[in-house]
Amino acid sequence: MKMERIFGIIPASSGPIIFLLAIAIVFILIIGLLAFIGYSSKNVRFEVSDEGLRISRSIYGRFIPREEIAAAEVRIFDLNTESEYQPKRRTNGAGLPGYSEGWFKLQNKEKALLFVTDRSSVVYIPTTKDYSVLLSVREAEEFAELIKRW
Repeated sequence: MKMERIFGIIPASSGPIIFLLAIAIVFILIIGLLAFIGYSSKNVRFEVSDEGLRISRSIYGRFIPREEIAAAEVRIFDLNTESEYQPKRRTNGAGLPGYSEGWFKLQNKEKALLFVTDRSSVVYIPTTKDYSVLLSVREAEEFAELIKRW
């Protein structure tokens, strides 16, 4: 008579399950973040009002009060030819092909908040708070003129 007996493992603590669940949650959050960045690359809004500039529909959106914007220095340029304003290093943001969003250091060492999709038409908005804002805006001329009239 042949004898056969099966033995099982001593069950592990809940540690491995908690660990795997934590990794799954992190992956889900990363996927959500990437999806939102993709969404914002097409849907960021720039609202100019008497109070200031509101950037919305982005993780890096914010309100910049009118008095913090150096309106007289606002200008439009081609980022492909203005080498001193080209992003040199991303400090906190997304640098994707065709889209730069977040905080960058520029070639001229200036700190800048970028929302750039079209490098050939960028609105440069310096502030009094030690950073500037670079935006790809539809109707860039009208946008810049509106800010300059403050």
